[in-house]
Amino acid sequence: MTYPIVIYGHAILRKVAEDIDEDYPGLQQLIADLFETMYKSDGLGLAAPQIGKSIRIFVIDGAPVAEDEPSLAGFKKAFINAHITEKCGEFMPMTEGCLSIPHLREEVDRESHIRIEYYDENWVFHDEVYDGYKARIIQHEYDHLDGILFTDKVSPLRKRLLRSKLAAISKGKFEADYKTILPGQRIRSA
Repeated sequence: MTYPIVIYGHAILRKVAEDIDEDYPGLQQLIADLFETMYKSDGLGLAAPQIGKSIRIFVIDGAPVAEDEPSLAGFKKAFINAHITEKCGEFMPMTEGCLSIPHLREEVDRESHIRIEYYDENWVFHDEVYDGYKARIIQHEYDHLDGILFTDKVSPLRKRLLRSKLAAISKGKFEADYKTILPGQRIRSA
């Protein structure tokens, strides 16, 4: 099932998501739905809060950019109850975008190296280290689990300059090739 994407300004995007247990109802279907929704929306990653579920799950598939970034070939994972335990390395600037903030891209500095603990879709525990582009994508999706958006990480000047664009997005003044849920709209449950 393809879910609509929750748009900037919706309260669920600012909540800290909850851990789940392995008996979470419909977990395998939810993971499949996250991947399907991400693919239909042309994303590299998608977090559960972006489809209206405040739980600590996100998915990533680097295949769409593997030609330009070969390290992402075959990088397809589900992260459940993810917790970053270490961030270090140089702060690297890169332009980011987000399905919840359509057509807005900004330069964001992120640490180049992370360590993350999580469960995969088979409920196998992992404690892994990532760097470079993989670390960036994970950090972006992970931030959604803590109620943080990439626009929170831009410079104070850029934040002021983005206010009117973000306000317009939250009012539905954008075009997207995927279904969306605006602030104030009820999130459907499935």
